[in-house]
Amino acid sequence: MSPYIGDSAYGPQYGPATTVRCFLDDQTRTVRAADGQEVTSTSTFYAQLDTVCPAESRVTLPSGRQTTVIAALRRDGGKLPVPSHLEVQLL
Repeated sequence: MSPYIGDSAYGPQYGPATTVRCFLDDQTRTVRAADGQEVTSTSTFYAQLDTVCPAESRVTLPSGRQTTVIAALRRDGGKLPVPSHLEVQLL
């Protein structure tokens, strides 16, 4: 995963690539993007809550397919006995 850091005159800019341990769910579903539009997500991965993965980051899946982050949603259970994680929806 290469985190999106902004745009430049030459296009999108990304930070250094890192490997993220996660659970990958290859399931197609409709989700809302940050701008409110409905888009089709082809995959979702679930990672540690402290993972940094902003919208528009570039992700390479184990299959080799490259995709883009639609949204990263914090699922923090706080003191509840539930698993806390970051849900990352992919284009």
